[in-house]
Formats: sequence, C-alpha cells, structure tokens
Amino acid sequence: MTRALLVIDMQRAFDDLDFWGPTTNPDCEQNVAALVSAWQASGEPIVVVHHDSVSPGSPLHPDNAGNALMDAVATVDPALRVRKNVNSAFYGDPDLGEWLTAEGIRELVICGIQTNMCVETTARMAGNLGYDVTVALDATQTFDLTADVAGLGVVTRTASDLMATTALDLQAGGFARIATTAGLVGE
Repeated sequence: MTRALLVIDMQRAFDDLDFWGPTTNPDCEQNVAALVSAWQASGEPIVVVHHDSVSPGSPLHPDNAGNALMDAVATVDPALRVRKNVNSAFYGDPDLGEWLTAEGIRELVICGIQTNMCVETTARMAGNLGYDVTVALDATQTFDLTADVAGLGVVTRTASDLMATTALDLQAGGFARIATTAGLVGE
C-alpha cells in the first residue's frame, strides 16, 4: 500500500457551535464516513489524528467530553492513531512521518476539521516533505473567524471564504490537489 487516508480531528467538540461559531459544510461528517468506508473496503490504511488540547478550558482537552471522536470515526480500527496538541499531524505521537516511511506510503488523502487550521497545516507540511497530497475539501469543515490584526484592524472571514482560500492556497501553491469525496470514492 502506498496511499493512506488521514482523518484529522473529527471530534465532538466541533459540534458545539456556541463555542466555535458559524460553520459551513454540514455534510463533512457524512463525507468523512464515505471516505472511511471506501478505505476500509479497499484495505488501504487509515490514520486517525486526535487533537488533545493542553488548555484545560478547551472542549478538546482530554478531560472534556468534546475530546471524543465523532461517530464517523469512533469505531474505526486505524492502522495508526496519532495524538497531537498542535496544528500539524506530523508533530504528534507516535511520529507520523516515521510510520509513513516504514510503511512505504507516499500518497496521502486528507480530510477532517478544521479546514484552514490542522487540515491545511498538515497538508502543507506533507507537500513540503514530498508526499503526493490530496485534500477532500467537502470532507472538511471550519468556522467563521474574527480577529483584531495589527495593521489591518478587525478582520472577519466566513467559513466558506476560509475553505475557498485554503483550497486555493493548497492547490495553487503546489502543496496538494483539491478533490471531492465523490471523485475519490468513485476512483
């Protein structure tokens, strides 16, 4: 096997829109489930990445119920489970890069949450490390963002805008191809 599915941070905390704010792509979990099913049927490896926040107040902290995996991946028996507390799955435990090398995997299909955070960071690193990367954009999800940015003032972007920007940055920047779940499952 030279291809793996990386499922990033599909955790119940992201269902809490009071905490995260407005979102887009309500079909994310359903599309992740379709990818997982296709990978299981093909016997290709699945890597489940789990975010363990170091902040006790975060819904993603290991002591909080939101740290649990969503139904789409809760029962998956992955080839590898990576736990991390930063944006990139390449900085987790166990070491994703070492495992990919040991398994001879050079192609990654990435999905999960958040599109413009952990998914994008992992895809950029994977591209820089020489992996052939595809991001299933419709199997990702993110949330509106607002921040007071020095020199710019208050900047706001909708989840849809952030998803489109991530897709553009990844594909135009040469980090990854953007695909749909249907396109990947139909291969």
